[in-house]
Amino acid sequence: MAEPIRVLLVDDHAIVREGLRAILSLSPEVEVVGEAGDGREALDKVKESAPDLVIMDVTMPGMDGLEATKRVTRDFPGVKVLVLSQHDSDRYVLPILQAGASGYVLKRAIGAELMAAIRTVSAGECYLPPRIAQTVLEYFRKRPNETQEEEELSPLTEREREILKLVVEGNTSQGIADRLCVSKRTVMCHRANIAAKLGIHNRTELIRYAMRMGIIEPM
Repeated sequence: MAEPIRVLLVDDHAIVREGLRAILSLSPEVEVVGEAGDGREALDKVKESAPDLVIMDVTMPGMDGLEATKRVTRDFPGVKVLVLSQHDSDRYVLPILQAGASGYVLKRAIGAELMAAIRTVSAGECYLPPRIAQTVLEYFRKRPNETQEEEELSPLTEREREILKLVVEGNTSQGIADRLCVSKRTVMCHRANIAAKLGIHNRTELIRYAMRMGIIEPM
């Protein structure tokens, strides 16, 4: 019998992780080797538990699933990422696939489909359910006429998006500096660059922009 697929569960809701663990425990093909509540913890757990596959949520506090997926696929090239999310719009699906995820499953369709996705991704292939495949197809059909939102988003670097997310969540510059292990001066510099690039200079407008771009959840 083949060795079980070693899986790490990453979701900021403990009840979701418990449910996933219960579902996966029914299959001898899978062994859950760890859990994490955010992207930063996920990176530590990947290093610690050496999973074959990470089941990753997208929207989490601190380091979100997008950034975590980029770092996992960059720093641990042998580890696959399968996204499990409630979102099916292109603003969520496309960036995380571009970040290196090998599959995307909607939370409302877990169970047999989740196991199929795990098998597919572990075999080195990509898994997209029909609804997500349609989202990707529609994006490429309209790509020659890029949307205004895509043009708006392009000026921000990954670090600036990360800092923007923390700013609109209510973190102070010092709090952001402590979380990212950088100086307060560096954070202030990034904030100034964000304001200059977007032409936005107050938190209310930044929140609206972040919601529109899918950087944070609508309130």
